[in-house]
Amino acid sequence: MWKKRHPIENGSILARSSSSSSSVSVSGDSEEEDTGFLEVTVTDMRHPPPELGPMPEGLSPQQVVRRHILGSIVQSEGSYVDSLRRILQDYRNPLMEMEPKVLSARKCQVVFFRLKEILQCHSMFQIALFSRVAEWDATEKIGDLFVASFSKSMVLDVYSDYVNNFTSAMSLIKKACLTKPAFLEFLKKRQMSSPDRVTLYGLMVKPIQRFPQFILLLQDMLKNTPKGHPERLSLQLALTELETLAEKLNEQKRVADQVAEIQQLTKSISDRSSLNKLLNSGQRQLLLCETLTETVYGDRGQLIKSKERKVFLLNDMLVCANINFKPVNTRGQLEISSLVPLGPKYVVKWNTALPQVQVVEVGQENSTYDKDNVVIQNAGAKKHVPTSQSSHNKVYLGPPRLFQELQDLQKDLAVVEQITQLISTLHGTYQNLNMTVAQDWCLALQRMMRVKEEEIHSANKCRLRLLLPGKPDKSGRPISFMVVFITPNPVSKISWVNRLHLAKLGLRDENQPGWLCPDEDKKTKAPFWCPILACRMPAFSSKALDLQLGAVVHNPVQSSLLGFSAVSTSLPQGYLWVGGGQEGAGGQVEIFSLNRSVPRTVKSFPVASQVLCIEYIPEKSGEEQEKTEDSQATAEQASALHPTICLGLQDGSIMVYGSVDTGTQCLLTCKSPGRQPVLCLKHSPDYLFAGLQNGIVAAYAKNSGGLWDLEAKPTCLQVGTGPVRVLLTLDDTLWASCANQVTVLDAASLKAQDTFEAHPDKEASVTHMIKAGSGVWMAFSSGSSIRLFHTETLEHLQEINIATRTTFVLPGQKNVRVTSLLICQGLLWVGTDQGIIVLLPVPRLEGIPKITGKGMVSLNGHCGPVEFLAMAASTLAPDILKSDKEEEGGEAVCGDEEKPEGRCPEPVTHDSHPGREMRKKGILLQYRLRSTSHLPGQLLSVREAPAVAGAGALEHTEEDGSIYEMADDPDVWVRSRPCARDTHRKEISSLAIISGGRGYRSFNASSKGPACSETDSTLLIWQVPLTL
Repeated sequence: MWKKRHPIENGSILARSSSSSSSVSVSGDSEEEDTGFLEVTVTDMRHPPPELGPMPEGLSPQQVVRRHILGSIVQSEGSYVDSLRRILQDYRNPLMEMEPKVLSARKCQVVFFRLKEILQCHSMFQIALFSRVAEWDATEKIGDLFVASFSKSMVLDVYSDYVNNFTSAMSLIKKACLTKPAFLEFLKKRQMSSPDRVTLYGLMVKPIQRFPQFILLLQDMLKNTPKGHPERLSLQLALTELETLAEKLNEQKRVADQVAEIQQLTKSISDRSSLNKLLNSGQRQLLLCETLTETVYGDRGQLIKSKERKVFLLNDMLVCANINFKPVNTRGQLEISSLVPLGPKYVVKWNTALPQVQVVEVGQENSTYDKDNVVIQNAGAKKHVPTSQSSHNKVYLGPPRLFQELQDLQKDLAVVEQITQLISTLHGTYQNLNMTVAQDWCLALQRMMRVKEEEIHSANKCRLRLLLPGKPDKSGRPISFMVVFITPNPVSKISWVNRLHLAKLGLRDENQPGWLCPDEDKKTKAPFWCPILACRMPAFSSKALDLQLGAVVHNPVQSSLLGFSAVSTSLPQGYLWVGGGQEGAGGQVEIFSLNRSVPRTVKSFPVASQVLCIEYIPEKSGEEQEKTEDSQATAEQASALHPTICLGLQDGSIMVYGSVDTGTQCLLTCKSPGRQPVLCLKHSPDYLFAGLQNGIVAAYAKNSGGLWDLEAKPTCLQVGTGPVRVLLTLDDTLWASCANQVTVLDAASLKAQDTFEAHPDKEASVTHMIKAGSGVWMAFSSGSSIRLFHTETLEHLQEINIATRTTFVLPGQKNVRVTSLLICQGLLWVGTDQGIIVLLPVPRLEGIPKITGKGMVSLNGHCGPVEFLAMAASTLAPDILKSDKEEEGGEAVCGDEEKPEGRCPEPVTHDSHPGREMRKKGILLQYRLRSTSHLPGQLLSVREAPAVAGAGALEHTEEDGSIYEMADDPDVWVRSRPCARDTHRKEISSLAIISGGRGYRSFNASSKGPACSETDSTLLIWQVPLTL
């Protein structure tokens, strides 16, 4: 309970009762629901508004900016609190007091649920904010106020209730507007009488937007607070609290929306149906749902019909439903169009078990199913094409208009070929009627046909073709039917194919379940979402030798040859380098290609000694390349422009290799000072750092060619007497660990800046360091704890005992050691010496990466220590995301696997006439012959004819020869011009996590297979959904 009562306007302060439950029922007709809060009465006096005093002299530019940001925080908070008061005073209170009531007390409870408590939370925050403003010039402190105000569980509870109830509240308002004219009139009057004309919906959506606004303001404040300022740590902790709160609210809203969507679907199904029982079992999770357009094509590709469907991807089934909106008054609908639309009613059309659903791309039919034993029918079509006929005829499933245009071009080409044969029989010689001109016509039409085919295939980037099982025919042959959906954009198509693929992987035994969540009651449960174990495989192709794993790294490479759907299901594009070997003997490097759903070995080669570490060095940035281009180009410089991979070996060798795409050549090699084993490698823009066994960090500078100068003597930095086990580059510093100490070095001058003790036990050497936000997590050679340190103050912020998580899988095993660390997408992956992998949630922004939840424990692991954890990430090529609306100049982009006859057409040659730039872009296939420039008709040419003498004197332009130019037909060419709203292309990131260790082990007690299998070095690869 609050110790002190503060005066606020027209309200009371609530404190959370310790015995109350956070879940609240809003049913019943009582005026005030049982909220689980203790009410404290306060006076009705308004607190004086905050004011910043006059700006002192001598402030730095950053201090001035911070004062302005503080003003923005105060202003936005004042506006927010006023909006909350307006909702209660202008809407809720009059509706509760109105006679006769246009909205019952119970419905008012639902619509305005938790708004009073949210107002009280922010009134308290505003009071504290006022005092900080008064003291700002003396203290410049505000971060700790956000931490104190928004870390309370009460804030999360009231906001969670509000956010989860928001959709229901909006639906109730919409229904009331449609059925009660008095209520609609009340809303209109209130809006018109308000000074800013903001609607009720506009006011009620503000709590949902509040924390993202706070985060943006605090990010600006942090950006303008210099390093070394005492307020930075408080601001970073405040960012962490707000991000954690916003993330929890988002997750709860997502789960609530998905549950509501399943409930809406369940309402449309008969209570006796098997689907209803499945949906009500509580074991169904909604992975994706979207409104798609189902299209039915005839045997010649013509469109028969199309209709919008709601498609639901559950964790084990696919459901397609008709959408039935309740007919409403059109005028009323327009008047309330700013509110959330009513939820539609669904009528299930079909549902299919997920393992039986197949994605079929154009050109992949033969490999997807057995054509001889399966009859394919188009869903909704009365007739289907016999298998024998469809295999001989090329059927295009592009939009009907494009298909018709292609057919017209084919007919025109046949006619022109006949004309060409007739011209060849002419006895006389004519300037513009000869075989050269006729062949030019044929070539031009063939070019236009190729472009049209490309447009059809490009349109398939939004075409989702699913093969579904049907009932067998009379002879017992299985019948499958093809359903074709049009997605809103290529990103949606990629998302559907990706989620379908991962959902199928999720149904495998090893993913049922794949992870467990420790709950508050000490029990475990399967999480709502988790990474999917995609595959496991031997780390080395050679089984004759007992090779130990050393290190792994991902070399991202974009493959333009990768098919459109293959992009959606494959692992992150590029190559995985795995190094290892035998203690005191030779080493081995294995390179895997990830451009598919299961990796395959593309190269394997031995090295002189065991590989202990690998560092990937990306290609130079644009600025660095420009600098290199300004200097004299050499062969070394050319090599330096490409990515390189550096290996550190047991015998002290450092080897630099080119990427796979450049032949995997060994570009450089050298020995470390004193031939000391190279335990770790890190690079900065200027140096390659090597951590050695004897406590030295060797720094290799770059030569004039841009490669590391391994021949010159490196700069040696002594950081201790024990081995330098791990290096970490942070901005302009390098952190080097030796025993339980970490030394911070300036990455440019190579001077030591600071040294601090990372663990009180001198025997606990730092073995792993990983950065996230403004913190560094560390693991140690002994003990089961990981520790968090601030990157700026080097302050110890948090310690987590991993053993408390692993005991859920292996009870009684308390002697746990952390053997690997990785941070990826808001999750800290922790590998242990027992082969168990633990996931812990951490914030993603520039705040402090404190662990904010109980996390998850993997039921798939290794028989021995998890030797490494690595991330493979790549961004899809921008061309993949181009829809047909974005193709410029009529030059269709090849849709990867959707290439006619396996190749891309040659680029269309555009006229270089200066006036061309002012005209619409289109395909202009033309030639210039003086004697035909005045004739009507379409210009046909694939090349520029040589200029005819005297042609420049004629007063005509290209347009004179064309009264029917394709570029002037908006129906044909509007699709080829980029739309302003499509200019910002979305980015899609693909991500996978790789762990390495001895063998594979299932920690699932109900697993049918052996608990531990294989002792060879094994890689486990987890996939997460594409980040859109």
